[in-house]
Amino acid sequence: MTQTLSLQQLEQRDGFVGRHIASNGAGFSNAETAAMLEAINAESLDALTAEIVPSDILSDAFLEIDDSKTEFEALNYLRGLANQNKVFKSYIGLGYHDTIIPNVILRNVLENPGWYTAYTPYQPEIAQGRLEALLNFQQMVIDMTGMELANASLLDEGTAAAEAMAMAKRSVKKNKSSTFFIDENCLPQTIDVVKTRAEAFGWDVLVGPADDAASADVFGALFQYPGKNGDVRDFTALIDALHANNALVAMATDLMALVNLKAPGEMGADIVLGNAQHLGVPMGFGGPHAAFFATRDAFKRSIPGRIIGVSIDANGKPALRMALQTREQHIRREKANSNICTAQVLLANLSSFYAVYHGPQGLKTIAGRIHRLADILAAGLKKGGIELLNDSWFDTLTFKVADRDAVLGRADDAEVNLRDDLRLQGTDTLGVSISEKTSAADVQQLFDVILGGSVDTHGLDVYALDAEIVANGSESIPADAARNTEFLTHPTFNQYHTEHDMLRYMKRLEAKDLAMNHSMITLGSCTMKLNATTEMIPVTWPEFANIHPFAPADQTVGYRTMIGELNDYLKTITGLPAVCMQPNSGAQGEYAGLLAIKKYHESRGEGHRNVCLIPRSAHGTNPASAQMASMRVVVTDCDEHGNVDFNDLKAKAEELKDQLSCLMLTYPSTHGVYEKGVKEICDLIHANGGQVYMDGANLNAQVGLTAPGIIGADVTHMNLHKTFAIPHGGGGPGMGPIGVAAHLAPFVANHSVAPIDDAAKGNGAVSSAPYGSSSILPISWMYITLMGGNGLRLATQNALLKANYLAKRLADHYPILYTGQNDRVAHECIVDLRPIKAETGVTEVDIAKRLMDYGFHAPTMSFPVAGTFMIEPTESESKAEIDRFADAMISIKQEINAIHAGEMDAENNALKHAPHTAEVIAGEWDRPYSREQAVYPTKNLGAHKFWPSVGRIDDVYGDRNLICSCPAIENYED
Repeated sequence: MTQTLSLQQLEQRDGFVGRHIASNGAGFSNAETAAMLEAINAESLDALTAEIVPSDILSDAFLEIDDSKTEFEALNYLRGLANQNKVFKSYIGLGYHDTIIPNVILRNVLENPGWYTAYTPYQPEIAQGRLEALLNFQQMVIDMTGMELANASLLDEGTAAAEAMAMAKRSVKKNKSSTFFIDENCLPQTIDVVKTRAEAFGWDVLVGPADDAASADVFGALFQYPGKNGDVRDFTALIDALHANNALVAMATDLMALVNLKAPGEMGADIVLGNAQHLGVPMGFGGPHAAFFATRDAFKRSIPGRIIGVSIDANGKPALRMALQTREQHIRREKANSNICTAQVLLANLSSFYAVYHGPQGLKTIAGRIHRLADILAAGLKKGGIELLNDSWFDTLTFKVADRDAVLGRADDAEVNLRDDLRLQGTDTLGVSISEKTSAADVQQLFDVILGGSVDTHGLDVYALDAEIVANGSESIPADAARNTEFLTHPTFNQYHTEHDMLRYMKRLEAKDLAMNHSMITLGSCTMKLNATTEMIPVTWPEFANIHPFAPADQTVGYRTMIGELNDYLKTITGLPAVCMQPNSGAQGEYAGLLAIKKYHESRGEGHRNVCLIPRSAHGTNPASAQMASMRVVVTDCDEHGNVDFNDLKAKAEELKDQLSCLMLTYPSTHGVYEKGVKEICDLIHANGGQVYMDGANLNAQVGLTAPGIIGADVTHMNLHKTFAIPHGGGGPGMGPIGVAAHLAPFVANHSVAPIDDAAKGNGAVSSAPYGSSSILPISWMYITLMGGNGLRLATQNALLKANYLAKRLADHYPILYTGQNDRVAHECIVDLRPIKAETGVTEVDIAKRLMDYGFHAPTMSFPVAGTFMIEPTESESKAEIDRFADAMISIKQEINAIHAGEMDAENNALKHAPHTAEVIAGEWDRPYSREQAVYPTKNLGAHKFWPSVGRIDDVYGDRNLICSCPAIENYED
């Protein structure tokens, strides 16, 4: 007899939770869960949870979040919010421009999980595609700026400027000044972010007319080119004067403008930075966008962020890798150049592909058209009696009008956003920035909006004005500031201009990368879970993608409602009463949280509290962030089980109680264990006058079971790109909002251009946009809405189950380094590979590279313990995929055993030669193992077979022969 199911059962079968928490039959059956529970000898998920999570912090279901919505329901609701936004034509500018992303790039990169689900290229042999795209980005920036070296991107223009200031300070040797100069014509949000950073370091900032910098006692200066009001000038003489005073000069600029303007490197600039958003990335209410950062070769050891370099593989073939700075925080810790540990990879790739697709001639056409329309608008406004306040420009005009309110009223009626400086900057000027989307008809409309009446009234015609400019020429770009050098001459930028060619080029690169759409990525601490397609769909809706971050509030009602609902979700999940959504990376969240603590102490007359206690096992960004907040790092020990050594912590907290600012604590621990006594740790810090900062890297093991607020933390950051399903994008974007206790709420970041909270209006910004990378926030909103409160708790329990199941499968072959109560791990485990190295000479690197032959990305390697793997399967992986990974690790152990037994040569074996490329397999074969063993070591590879495009890369060669620009194309094309 056929079983009749209830309506509720039928609805549950159609739910998202079972699709996210991979199980047999998309949640229709608990067979997989039962099998894994049986394998680890646990009665139920609840019983397992009680075995793992200390009882004093484990809570019953407490998330006040509605039940899971279906994908259809969630998308429909969010569509309703999106429809409340108004997508006006944007002429606001101020560093954000309306762009056209070519559809071939939109569909095949931005909306393609082959690009957005990859991880940071720490295993470069299976990341050659995005590394090439990033190398193209670096080459593009080098060419446009006239500098010698560029990094692979930073978070945004404001933070890039702050990094430039910090780099200038550590690079000048003879100059002892502690003052940094900022041109008053810089973008207001950039000034805000730089002031925040300078305040934390104890430096002074002097803002004034650019020419005043020459006579000021400063260690460095920042100029905007073109300025925020649009003007263009040659800074050569001013830069020379600053150099004579042993000061360094940074210039913030715009890549599209540099198509027409003299490169800052030709003027003598030491650092050039800006936002690459103008090259084909949507405004997205402020982000994510890729900042660019370029400098001189002399400063290559001081540049922040990632650099992609050219090396060779084991076969002598050119190969790409991250150079110099790779994970430098984990080596140099508080002495690192910066706490920024990643890049905006996906966004940098979008901009680099935009440049590849259009090529130099295409960019000249786009930039030329933008500039011509600005010239036409300027000519028409002058004929209409408007006096321009800038007599030079690329795309931006600034002016005053007598009937300001009437002009803004006409603009609103026409669904046009001018730059209203009274609202944004406190001055009574207006501005217009022409974009790639602007048409001749749009300029005609602007005449009507600004001048009033109709075209006929003023006798203005776009094409007639254009004819006058063609006949008489344009002097809006001064001759000494005009570009006269070529750019993007490399073949890559000159051969993929048809859609077929571009499509195939991007596909070739994608095929070189292993991403989540191929196999599980078990990176411990990085939480590589499902980035569901449904969650990704709203990102490119125009109502979210095409809105300026400084658009009037009545045009962003839907955005703010969605952000407010996400804010409430995160408050519930963290157990903390306030959330700041601005930090646009996890490291940025650390910095923002520490600044809130610093300001809190200062408000109580305890600004002398500057000691930050950090356990030895902490993420390397923790001490680097503490250094950025001018805190003194004191490291505390861990015991033999990997837990915080309470006695050492207690001794140091009491010894330093008069200077104690905070403790930075990761929980569950970085060693993948739910430590007992965490409440006592928090109480100890509070008793000695300090605050508790909880690193949110491992929040995926807390959601719905406990919370930072329950445990006793005062502030935590949340990696939305880990726990809350935003994809890693090959190394970025990310988001790191912070949750804070009530007493810290008045001290979180605000924004000078678009204030978030009047109660905190005195606080500076930590990111350029008020809500950080706003356009990816719908992903996390969708994830939480689709999961519901019960689904989130179930996800966390399954993360614990699957980590313990994988640990159980591996334990007979590899020692599990740390376990917690009842011999359980939390959501990840650490496999100790050091005994293998001691016995056989096989290293963790050999095993990582061999995993590529099995079709897997290696787990997190040598962190937090050298010579180990940290493995996190996440709730989204099925038992079958976990078993496939475990089978690969066990098979590798059998290969190692053969080496140990003398059955395989200690040096000439499959592990030492891994990974194996198709080119090597097709060549002559004289190795003591078969081709089949090299590339098909287990029977279940089948369709999963992934072919690395290069062999093992020589890191030492790459650093000794540093090349960070595109080599001749024949060196690395297929």
